[in-house]
Amino acid sequence: MLASRFAYRSPSLRSDSPLSDEQIRSVAPSIFAEAAHESRSARYTYIPTIEVLAGLRREGFEPFMVCQTRVRHEHKREHTKHMIRLRHADQITGREANEIILLNSHDGTSSYQMLAGLFRFVCSNGMVCGETAGDIRVRHNGDVVREVIEGAFQVLESFEQADAQREAMQALTVNPGEQAAFARAALALKYDQEDGAAPVTESQLLMPRRFEDQRDDLWTTFNRVQENLVKGGLEGRSRNGRATRTRPVNGIDQNVKLNRALWVLAEEMRRLKA
Repeated sequence: MLASRFAYRSPSLRSDSPLSDEQIRSVAPSIFAEAAHESRSARYTYIPTIEVLAGLRREGFEPFMVCQTRVRHEHKREHTKHMIRLRHADQITGREANEIILLNSHDGTSSYQMLAGLFRFVCSNGMVCGETAGDIRVRHNGDVVREVIEGAFQVLESFEQADAQREAMQALTVNPGEQAAFARAALALKYDQEDGAAPVTESQLLMPRRFEDQRDDLWTTFNRVQENLVKGGLEGRSRNGRATRTRPVNGIDQNVKLNRALWVLAEEMRRLKA
């Protein structure tokens, strides 16, 4: 099944099976850029992301989701920041799948960066693990393909720690007051309090979207809050009192930043409870 979202900020595509080059190109042409942006100097080693992806595929990694940022100037569309979420052959099991998040651009706005992520099948929503999990950066010089592949395997090794954190959250029950505190902190991560009250309440963030998300463990609480914040669609009130609906977090940088912050928040609550 394919899920395509050509959102205002970041066109994206996710599939239940590995994406082909044709599918990737239809959403993220910057992955196939034929040269670096004209602003790059001669010291910039240009390696197209599709070449790096080919190397990762040879090592058993396959892309399941791609997106790129929306740009105002058309001449930057072929070089703008993009994201690929990959899974290794031995990581596609259970209710969740560990994913390596690969970020890059060819206009100088990003080096190659790899993060540890997790995809939850039941809500078709991707998470990003916190600061303790893999975070590898490779600059645009030297043997880029080899360094990215080595980095991908380093992120794979970090999944053991991320899995342990998830299991610990699943084993920890949080009462209604603690759930409300978590949701309140999550709202502060998303909305600047100096701009006024958040358009939605903690109880809205905690509202389950499906029956299986009614459990009271920390992992499920985290999932409910994360999905409601990232996917948006909640009815609320703007600062001037008008009816509004929260927007999804589609921008690559904003999505990664919020997801990582939420993971860290959940892990800190787990440590305090433990």
